[in-house]
Amino acid sequence: MSEKAEFPRQYIDAIIQECGLQRQAILHALELMVNGASIPFIARYRKEATDSMDELQLVLVRDSYLKLQAVDERRQAIMTSILEQGKMSEPLLKLLQAAMSKVELEDLYLPYKPKRKTRSSVALEKGLEPLAKSIMGQDFALDIMQEASKFIDPSKGVNTVEEALSGARDIMADWINETAMARNQIRKLYKNSYIVSNVVEGMAEQGANYSVYFQRREALMKTPSHRVLAMFRGEAEGFLKIRIEPDEQACLNALYFLFVKNTTHSGNQVALAIKDSFKRLMGPSMENEYRKLVKSKAEKAAIKVFAKNLEQLLLAPPLGEKAVLAIDPGFRTGCKVVCLDKQGKLLHNETIFPHPPHNQVSLAIAKILHLVEVYKIEAIAIGNGTAGRETEDFIKKIKFRSPVIAVIVNESGASIYSASVVAREEFGDYDITVRGAVSIGRRLLDPLSELVKVDPKSIGVGQYQHDVDATDLQVALTDTVVSCVNRVGVELNTASKELLSYVSGLTPTVAENIVAYRRENGPFTNREELKKVARLGPKSFEQAAGFLRIANSTNLLDHSAVHPESYYIVEKMASDLHCSIANLMMDLPLRQSVKLEKYVDQKVGMPTLNDIMKELDKPGRDPRTSFSYFEFDPKVRSIEDLEIGMLLHGIVTNITAFGAFVDIGVHQDGLVHVSQMSERFITDPNEVVYLHDPVRVKVIKIDKIRHRVELSMKQAQEMDAHTTNN
Repeated sequence: MSEKAEFPRQYIDAIIQECGLQRQAILHALELMVNGASIPFIARYRKEATDSMDELQLVLVRDSYLKLQAVDERRQAIMTSILEQGKMSEPLLKLLQAAMSKVELEDLYLPYKPKRKTRSSVALEKGLEPLAKSIMGQDFALDIMQEASKFIDPSKGVNTVEEALSGARDIMADWINETAMARNQIRKLYKNSYIVSNVVEGMAEQGANYSVYFQRREALMKTPSHRVLAMFRGEAEGFLKIRIEPDEQACLNALYFLFVKNTTHSGNQVALAIKDSFKRLMGPSMENEYRKLVKSKAEKAAIKVFAKNLEQLLLAPPLGEKAVLAIDPGFRTGCKVVCLDKQGKLLHNETIFPHPPHNQVSLAIAKILHLVEVYKIEAIAIGNGTAGRETEDFIKKIKFRSPVIAVIVNESGASIYSASVVAREEFGDYDITVRGAVSIGRRLLDPLSELVKVDPKSIGVGQYQHDVDATDLQVALTDTVVSCVNRVGVELNTASKELLSYVSGLTPTVAENIVAYRRENGPFTNREELKKVARLGPKSFEQAAGFLRIANSTNLLDHSAVHPESYYIVEKMASDLHCSIANLMMDLPLRQSVKLEKYVDQKVGMPTLNDIMKELDKPGRDPRTSFSYFEFDPKVRSIEDLEIGMLLHGIVTNITAFGAFVDIGVHQDGLVHVSQMSERFITDPNEVVYLHDPVRVKVIKIDKIRHRVELSMKQAQEMDAHTTNN
């Protein structure tokens, strides 16, 4: 039985405002989460409780809740500090309790925040606070020169009237800076500021990669995320100087309006204090705040791009269960060859040397033909790194007795896997090159199962991943992997412990225990047997069971996404129709005769019943698309073979906010800028392409010195249309 959780009303109100979801759905979702339910489980099996929230909505609810908790933690720390200083008042307490963001809290805390020695604190030590208060009051009758003369005290370091006034202005500058209303006014004006970048003197040559930012000025809040991150990276590397430029006069005018009451001498002193406060305190503070704000916004956009790319990569179509020969290509060190069975088990490995400087072509052909024959190879996977195209050409010249497809496989991250603890555990007796070749072959068989063994950050499909918050990136990428694994489902009797550890409700320890149980007792015969696994309790079973498949189970429903808690519904349907579950799953007219309303009860509603019927229609269906075969232009192998105007077939390897990178088979991906992707205006490249999409492109620019190629999908489409019309 789950525990009843309590959530502050202001939390729920804030989440409703941010997410636009129903109160009860939010409460139920949060309650499920705090009681250990995973997001995939809630999205798939608790639709009635959450008004059918999808995973994105659930992530938004979770993250909003965690953000509010972090605000509360900061609120408590601030209140404790002010209480310890003995400066808490009832009005201040109410303001602190009502604040819903860290920015609001920090503005309220600023006057009470312990400070190091400042110009204001020095002036306070000199006893100038009463003078500052008198001037700030701006009384028409006040003679400030006479008033200031009262504070001349050489023993305190105040030797003249001007020194007294200067100290008073320092104190007033601090007060102005610490006024929450003033900061909020200036904060609003900073939204219309500009981000300005200039080259650091003497660094133009070394920082040539950032030349586009050597003299740039654009609206801060409209600057695309990739440009923001590029500018900050250039600054971090010492090539650029970045500043945030507001409308300074508008800021000063806003402060004058708040603090200057008249044009008396005291009013003029306040105006001088305002100028000093803005230039020395509030301006730099706001600049830092907005630098953090736009960088955080850019990081979130970059993380979103990375997560979307990772999702597409993990959900790439699998070749399926086929015997594969995989090759990790190389010139001098040769090509490492491995043979894998239909489940990806390593059967054989050796090295061939078909390329210079060895040129053992005939011997290499004989070995490949022998291996294809002996291991009944159906497909050949070739890594896309060094010597990849040359190895593809070599393989395609071989005349096989039966059809064998050769597929170029993206090997990004394979070297990371090869040197990992996971690889050493799997292939401790083999060297790194063998492990890399196995990874390439398994990526062709099932990308998802293999890629979960690699740190997502190492797969190479991100944008500025080294410039974003590492924790936020890790959370987003882990969410993505978990979502993909559970969306596809996992075959319980063949899955690795790495794949199992991403299944809802399973920890790495429980995943390892599942593999150990399988090794000691043989394959699982049904889902119920999972309950015998060490440390897999009722809660873990509830969370995981629906996402685990057993192909040859004694219960047909174990190969579907129907959760065991709902088996009774299917059994009742079959009983009511006087048929077996097998007949119900095979007979469409029989399923169409089911009146779903009849099976609604206190636990199950129409959303779950509709899901059950979809599963009965296609049990254990794989949401991934079918595998399609792709070939590069055989005449183009290097950047030297490219010419402006060429039309080529390519495959999308990475998607960023500013465009997509396309592999055209020359060892250097070309860029299709977002403006060259379609005739229509688009802001998000994902509107047009997906990772691993085959695309038709035209070469529009070649920079052989910097190894850069610019491509156009739009112009390729225009040329193809023109050719068709003629």
